[in-house]
Amino acid sequence: MRVADIISTLIYCMVAVIIVSFLRIFVVGFYVVPSRSMETTLDIGDHIVTNRLAKPILKLRRGDVVVFKDPANWLKSENAFASNDLVKRLIGLPGDVVACKGYGEPVTINGVPIDESSYLKAGEKPSKFAFKVKVTPGNVFVLGDNRGNSADSRYHPNDGNHGLVPLDRIKGVAMLTYMPASRFGVVHAHHDVFAKVGGVAHS
Repeated sequence: MRVADIISTLIYCMVAVIIVSFLRIFVVGFYVVPSRSMETTLDIGDHIVTNRLAKPILKLRRGDVVVFKDPANWLKSENAFASNDLVKRLIGLPGDVVACKGYGEPVTINGVPIDESSYLKAGEKPSKFAFKVKVTPGNVFVLGDNRGNSADSRYHPNDGNHGLVPLDRIKGVAMLTYMPASRFGVVHAHHDVFAKVGGVAHS
């Protein structure tokens, strides 16, 4: 092989590495689900692909399944394996009031009840206890689909940020489960659940 061919091959390899690195850093992320809190949408150990552009360029929407850095040692109460990331469903955007009157009652956003039956784990209620939270600027309110086994925003009112997740902690929106093969498929956001609430996106 000529020296010129070797140099060309090396250049192509370097370009490929740069492109893949760019995609990994700015476009997509790869994560492993650390707990049972999102069953049956996501199972513990599922490998997922996330869209990193959702926060800086696109818009976060209610219903998005978001990956975020643990905001205040939440993982300790989730009994999750080694990880610094959590996965939950985004329910409330900045300015929203997210509430529930108690066991068997629906979650409401700005007073509008939402029907979460399309993604809640079978047999789970929207919440076993009452709560009411005003989502402050720069934060979102998140819940797990497996409500009875999810130490989500409801459980951390005294974490210094009222159980909210700072927007700068969000690493991406889950798009696809790719491992194990039996779990391959799209991660559904169920945006239609929130259609009647209004103001469906936040940049």
